[in-house]
Order: sequence, then structure tokens, then C-alpha cells
Amino acid sequence: MPFHKTRAMMGAAILLAFGATQIAAAPAASPKAHPQGAAAVDSVRQLAADKEPGTWMSSGRTYSEQRYSPLTGINKANVKTLGLAWYGDIDTERGQESTPVVVDGVLYITSAWSMVKAYDAATGRKLWEYDPKVDRATGQIACCDVVNRGVGAWKGKIYLGALDGRLIALDGKTGKVAWSVQTTDPKQPYTITQVPRIVKGMVIIGNAGAEYTCRGYVSAYDATTGKMKWRFYTVPAAPGDPTNTPLLDKAAKTWTGDFWKYGGGATAWDTILYDPKTDLVYFGTGNGLSWSQEIRSPGGGDNLFVSSVIAVHASTGKYAWHFQEVPGDEWDYDVTNPLMTADLKIKGVMRHVLMQAPKTGFYYVWDARTGKLISAEKFAPANWASKIDLKTGRPVENPAVRYTDVKAAIVQPAPLGAHNWHPMSYSPRTGLVYIPVTESSTGFASAKPNGFKINERMYNTGTVSGSDEITKLYALPGAPGRGNIRSYLEAYNPVTQKEAWRVPDAVYGASGTMVTASDIVFRGNWSGEFVAYDARTGAKLWSAPTGANVVAAPSTYTIGKDQYVAILVGARGLPPNVVRTSPVSANNSRILVFKLGATGTLPATPFQTAGSAPRTLNPPLFTGTNEQVIDGQAAYGRFCAGCHGAGGVADKSIPDLRLSPVLNSLNDWNDIVIGGARRFNGMVSFKATLAEGQSEAIFHYIISQANKDKATAEAAAKK
Repeated sequence: MPFHKTRAMMGAAILLAFGATQIAAAPAASPKAHPQGAAAVDSVRQLAADKEPGTWMSSGRTYSEQRYSPLTGINKANVKTLGLAWYGDIDTERGQESTPVVVDGVLYITSAWSMVKAYDAATGRKLWEYDPKVDRATGQIACCDVVNRGVGAWKGKIYLGALDGRLIALDGKTGKVAWSVQTTDPKQPYTITQVPRIVKGMVIIGNAGAEYTCRGYVSAYDATTGKMKWRFYTVPAAPGDPTNTPLLDKAAKTWTGDFWKYGGGATAWDTILYDPKTDLVYFGTGNGLSWSQEIRSPGGGDNLFVSSVIAVHASTGKYAWHFQEVPGDEWDYDVTNPLMTADLKIKGVMRHVLMQAPKTGFYYVWDARTGKLISAEKFAPANWASKIDLKTGRPVENPAVRYTDVKAAIVQPAPLGAHNWHPMSYSPRTGLVYIPVTESSTGFASAKPNGFKINERMYNTGTVSGSDEITKLYALPGAPGRGNIRSYLEAYNPVTQKEAWRVPDAVYGASGTMVTASDIVFRGNWSGEFVAYDARTGAKLWSAPTGANVVAAPSTYTIGKDQYVAILVGARGLPPNVVRTSPVSANNSRILVFKLGATGTLPATPFQTAGSAPRTLNPPLFTGTNEQVIDGQAAYGRFCAGCHGAGGVADKSIPDLRLSPVLNSLNDWNDIVIGGARRFNGMVSFKATLAEGQSEAIFHYIISQANKDKATAEAAAKK
């Protein structure tokens, strides 16, 4: 079914008693001025967003991207009466990362595979949906799942960045395509998962692909016609390339070797922020290509503009300033993590600042106009640097974390970072930033530089994450825990650079946050809950089951006198002790919308496809060789783990290979892996990618892992 409304609503008198009519001091926009589906957002309206607290016109609500709502209808006194108003099943699996945008009574979301859906924000009635029909083979070059983080709205149109590199404008009322432009070279392994930002009548978009063979850039397109207005490249190309500006010629001096043959990397794959006070656009760049600096730039160097925040003039895309957070990065420390602007009183003086909590574990505060560093301190454990030198802006790096093909290193945080793309929020009332933090570490060694070969359809990190040398390092006294350690919601004061409070997660995983003027922080988790916390203390005020893991951030809006809170749920796998109840997605992907006094419930009956039954580990006997397991583990890590999960354990809602009946037949396995028998499901052929014997080696590695995990489970059951 396309949508579901709750079975019953409480009476008006009860809702009044719960305070449902107390919304906010600022008036909501008149619905007569903007008919349903008009998506009539423009600069004037977006700049005055606080005068329409009942709308959520962009992914971050305002240009500041603070994800702070002035609404107060849901408060600490009545939040316990929040109930499910309506929900809608999402007909894709994988990760669901979109923040709901709500304009003129319509709620817009994107789902995995870049699909867009529009709902009546009060009832959940689906108004329209759009499928860009992305070729499922594109999933092979989507480094971190086939996700999408949301839409932009502008003058009657809804804008989508599709996984295959298209920027698409849709009619806000019908979902029909108004225009579409290919922003990337389709022959190159570029993808788009980010939210388009609308600035001064332009749609600004970046891309991803820095694990493959891509060179990063950010582009601006006319919102009416789709014509490109400007483009900013983030790393230099080969000497003499016409796209090399004088700025990039200067940046090239911070590289060595023929780095351009690998692509360079530094893609701007997530955060883009416009600041009307400075008229600047800010974005962060990702890792260099390859990760291993020994391969991409063998003489070292800063490798500009890898792992940097860049500011450009909004109208022209001309360079204003940059700040490189990780010179010569070789740990995948992208700084594409969310940026936000705010006005903070620092040392008695009001400062207009730009802020970021990146992967590195250091919280940065800059002057938004000049890029001058104001402060930078650790908000999470990090061993790669002891501090940031405030005079130079450079990290005081730990020399032990640099690695080569003969020297391994342990690095904390691991590549997914202390804080990744998951949105954080800031409350001007509490002065705190609410950050989803993960603690982790990993080992690094470089692949053999002389034997390294580029494959444009696969990861080209140039690294080894498992070796005897790395294992020995983890055995040393004082070494951090290996892999994922813990995660938590952290309230952080950006002025004092101190933690105010934290709430540990029962199950490891990050998810986005939102905060309201009622001093309530809303956030989902990997225990299958949507939770409201006291923004000042971290005390848990309310929770509701989601039936799914949550990574996306919520939004809030009003229809009439009612305040709603919306959250898109669905991530890899399912929470502990939760079963599939959705007929259209194995990970129970749904849009959930709550309001005071609502009494809706989610389905509880387990859903199984015809003839299916819950699978358990029952692999065939291992018949391969130790050499095949070793080779298979390395090949799996490079070619398969990005989708199917590390160590053969299922990840990102893609089938757990250890449970697959295909393990009973090498011929059936090769029909899929080499022959492409399931290419229409997104599992394309790896014939041109894998070397001779690698498919069989991976097959035996998975069988070996499945037997080991089965034995471990059986031993634990006997205790």
C-alpha cells in the first residue's frame, strides 16, 4: 500500500490539554499564499525562514544548516503523548538518508536509488513519485551504498541529484521532469548522493568517486534552464590541461609524481553551505586518490585541495579562501562532513563563524568571512594528531600514523570517522551542538607501489587493512580497540570547546539530529527507536519504535495547529530482535510521521516472501585451500566488502553471502559473479574486474568464514 493513516485520533479537547495548539510565537505562512504543491521557495522566503517556523524548506531548514526549529508545540510537558500519525512504506531497501523537506503542505523525500516521493504532509496520502531509473550497474561504483540525502525546492520545482550524475528538476505538483542535465562524464565512475543546494537562482551540486578514478569539482546550474553557470575543480589535472587555473597550477606544486593519472580525488560529496552574510558558498573535499600517499604523491606534500574546506564567491564560483584540515591525508579523512554557520560570543565579542565536526575528531570554528581559525579541539578520541596549531592551522601530527608498504600503522579514528555525514544540529538557546559520534580505529599499510594497478570500477585506495604487522601493533600495550568501539550522542559547546553531556548508544551506529526551541533533541538509533532528549541534560523524554535502523535526520513542521515530526528510517540490516514486517523492503524502510495524541502503530506481523523461511548459518563443508582463503579475503575486501560487509558479514541490506544457498554450487556462484545472472538486481558481472581464479577464491573464503561463524555460534549456545 502506498501510505497508511492511523486508526484513531484523540479528541480536540484532549489535544488541547496536551498543548498541541501551542506552536510558536512566529506566525505560519498563509496556505492561501502558497497552494499545496507549489514549492514556491525563493530567496526572500528562504532568508525569512524563521517567520515560517511551520515549514522546513530545505534539508537544513535555513541557510545556516543548523537544523534548529523555532517550534514549541511539542515540549517537555507533552512530548510523552507523541504518537504515530501516519507512515508510508518505502519500496527500496539499502540506506535511507534523506531529511524530509516540507513546503506548502507537501512532504518530499528521496530514497535509495535516487527515487523521489511526495506526500500530503497531514494525511500521508501519496501525491506523486518519481523514479529516475538509475542503471543498477551504477551501484558497483557507489562507494558507500546507493543512497540519497534529499531534495532542494525552488520556484515550483523539486531538484534531485541522481546516483548516475544527473541533476534533475521536477515539477513540484506533478513530479514530471522539467529538465535534466548530466553533470558528470558518464564514462567515469562518478556518483551523486548529496542534496542540491539552491543559491541565488542556481543549483549547486558536487559528486563522489574519489575511491575510483575521479577528480573532484563543484558546479552551479541555472535553476530555470539547467545551464551551467560555473565550475570549481578541487585538484589540478595534468600539466597544460585547460581546466587548470593559476590557483590549480599553484596547488600542483604541493603534489609529486604523475598523480593526475589516478584522478586526484578530493570530491565534494556531501556538505555545501551558502551564507548570505558573506555571500560565500562553502564546501568540504574528500580524500586523495589513492588513499596511500606513497602511491599518489610519492614525494609527499600537502596535496591541495585534498581534505579541505573551500569558500568561493556564490555568483561566480571564484576562490575566496581555503583551509586544509589534513595536509597530505592518507586515512580517508574527508572533511565533507556537515558545515554550519552561527553567531557566537567568543571572548566577549560576537563572531559570525563557520563550524564543523569532521571525521578527524577535532571540532573547528573559523571566521566565516576570512577562514581564520578561531579554535580547534578534540571532541572525540584521536591518535593521528595531538592538537591543531592555532597559529599555522596545521595538525601536530603523530609520525607513527604514516604508513608505507613496509611500515604499518594504527589510526584513530578509522576512515568512517568520529563524525561522518550524519547531520548534527545547533541550538542558539542552549549554545550546544548535538553530534552523533562514533569511536573506531583501523590498521593501515600501503599496497606495493610498483605493483599497484588502477581499476576504474573498483576501489583504488592503495592500502592494506589486514596484515601480520597490523595485528602485532594492536597487541602492543596502549593500543586502541580494533574496529568499532562505541558510539554516542554528544552535546558539545563550540565556544568553550568542551563536552556538556553524552548519551551512549546501546547498539553501535550513527544517526542524524534535530533540535527545537522547546529544548528537545530528536534522533533515531540502531536499537530501533526514535528518541526525544532534553537538550540541556541529555535526559531521555520519549521514544517510539521504528522497526528499522535509523541513519537519517528528522525534520518538523506544522499543518494548521498541529506540529509534526518526520523521520525516514531504514539502514543496513535490522535492529536486534526486530523482524521484517514490510512487504516491499527487507529492512523495513519507511517514512514515519508523529504528532501529539496520535495512536497509530506499525505492522507487527512478520512478513516473508512466498516459500521463504528465516535463514541460519548452514554452509557446505570447506573444500578450498588455505591459499585460496588468503587470496579470497584480499579480493573480497577490495571488490565485495563495500556492499556485502566486512569479513563476509552482511552490510547495507545486501544479502549476507554466508547464508546464501549459492554456496552449494561453484557453477551457480560464477554464473552470478562472472556471468552477471543477477545484474538487473544491481549485482553486475565482475568478469572484467576479477583476475583468473579470484571468483573461486572469494567463494572459498566465504564458505570458510561461514563455517567459522557457525562454530562460534554453536559454542556460545552451549555455554
